[in-house]
Amino acid sequence: MARVNGNLYALLSSRFPADRSRPAFLLADGSAIDYGALEDGVGRLAALLQAEGVFPGDRVACQTAKSPEAVMLYLAVLKVGAVFLPLNTAYGEAETDYFRADAEPKLFVRDAVALAAQASGLPPLEATHQADPDDLAAIVYTSGTTGRSKGAMLTHGNLAANALALSEAWGFGPADVLLHALPIFHVHGLFVALHCAFLSGAPMIWLPKFDEDQVLAALPRATVMMGVPTFYARLLADPRLDRHITRGVRLFISGSAPLLESAFAAFEARTGHRILERYGMSEAAIITSNPLDGERLAGSVGYPLPGVDLRLSDAGVVEIKGPSVTRGYWRAPHKTAETFTPDGYFITGDIGRLDLDGRLWLSGRTSDLIISGGLNVYPKEIEMVLDELPGVVESAVIGAPHPDFGEAVTAVIVGAGAEADIIAAARAHLAAFKVPKRVFFVDDLPRNAMGKVEKKALRARYADAFKAPEH
Repeated sequence: MARVNGNLYALLSSRFPADRSRPAFLLADGSAIDYGALEDGVGRLAALLQAEGVFPGDRVACQTAKSPEAVMLYLAVLKVGAVFLPLNTAYGEAETDYFRADAEPKLFVRDAVALAAQASGLPPLEATHQADPDDLAAIVYTSGTTGRSKGAMLTHGNLAANALALSEAWGFGPADVLLHALPIFHVHGLFVALHCAFLSGAPMIWLPKFDEDQVLAALPRATVMMGVPTFYARLLADPRLDRHITRGVRLFISGSAPLLESAFAAFEARTGHRILERYGMSEAAIITSNPLDGERLAGSVGYPLPGVDLRLSDAGVVEIKGPSVTRGYWRAPHKTAETFTPDGYFITGDIGRLDLDGRLWLSGRTSDLIISGGLNVYPKEIEMVLDELPGVVESAVIGAPHPDFGEAVTAVIVGAGAEADIIAAARAHLAAFKVPKRVFFVDDLPRNAMGKVEKKALRARYADAFKAPEH
């Protein structure tokens, strides 16, 4: 009996529509790329990867603009059994140098379109590498509060299990059309969205980024939209959002950051749709979800997905086991050991509670992680940059509530200087989404008895930093 191929690409491509002329990508210019062209592009890029000496287990780093070719590259890396390493396009050279040194990629791709053009003359590779479900498929860099990023290792089995659970939980089928306006350098846009579409053989309305005009123009053709709270905040600010324009959509999904209860209520009032909020992280993809059929409650991230064993520690920290949970961190055995309990549960670092119905409600994070516009920002990394600037004695970085981004990076500095100068200097060292949007100067930072800066007090003090003035 033939052994089943545990390669994620083997699973995804087995679900492509039998009629390969069905569109996979519906592009903003009105053109389309069908599933046949997608499969062909994957095969040619896989052939090129092999020609470049990329073997099973080798890492391929990708820091490139969002495009169908970038998706083909991701799938080609899976096809040859290599390990995909997505990197935020906003990262600067100092940041990418760290990833290069840590992951040692065989290939670093900055232009997937050019690479696909280079592969166009090659015959497509037919065979998909025979992978074990425990083989590594991707490394997604996350971080702790100590500053250095760590690579969460995700296997073919991890990603396949989560994709299958989500496509079923959210009712995906071939009649769906997914509106894809997310970036593809993190779990949400790369794994969650793409895998759900591919497993159902559905087309995606493919937008390079979130743009209100393009999203509103596309909504009448879509059945599902995935977004971050920032997307929904911007749509709510546009008077064109109404029940008519969203009448064909069966499901709006939100994740990557907490959705304000006021936004949940306002969206339902305007459109008649109750947004489905879910909870996930780089180390486990999606963990819980509000129900497709059943009550979706504002502020709750719903129930654990099938196969997810979720519990709370005595301190209320969410701990999980399940088929999608990372095996650990790349080349960081000590960090891996710290992140798992003795009986094998992954410690998420998120604080929550379970109600009598079994729903999870999150109340905060054990770390000082800031989520701004759906992107993770780690204060320590920014503080290390600020503390080196002339005139800065000490800095503390917090997230302050922001109407658009959810949280905005805010710096509190002991020392002398001008806000604009600090922001400009930070911009020279950090990706744009990490740069403080406001800088405040103080004489002293609040500290506890152990001398640790009390960021909770700072967050309270600057809670209105981005609040619109009352007229």
